[in-house]
Amino acid sequence: MIRYERGDLLHSHSVALVNAVNCHGVMGKGLALQFKEAFPENYKIYREACKNGTFKIGSILIVEENNKLIVNFPTKDHWRQKSQYDFIARGLVQLKEEIISRGINSISIPPLGCGLGGLDWKVVEPMMTKTLGELESVDIVIFAPPA
Repeated sequence: MIRYERGDLLHSHSVALVNAVNCHGVMGKGLALQFKEAFPENYKIYREACKNGTFKIGSILIVEENNKLIVNFPTKDHWRQKSQYDFIARGLVQLKEEIISRGINSISIPPLGCGLGGLDWKVVEPMMTKTLGELESVDIVIFAPPA
């Protein structure tokens, strides 16, 4: 079931928290920076995966830290670039597979690529609801951007 919330995603009660990132190991601004500060072990593992080339567009990197699953979701390749809709679509397919295979029962997701990434929420939201809406037994909390 999909529902919407406002507020601080990092304080969500969901088992899994999605962190929109790039593939160059940089979490320098926005929500990613907050994740870096709140989950330093996740940042270390993410940075190493970027450095050795195992973390790419379309992949998902999940790290368990502080009783949460941190889902690193690449919305752009380089931090200086804008996010791309194709990257969101590919990542959502992988995210859905991971939710199913890991038995994740609750997950909180930011507006993927719509902040610093520059994408339009009116395009991204239907992508998210179409791909993840079939997961009726999963509590999917979308933190929509401010109106």
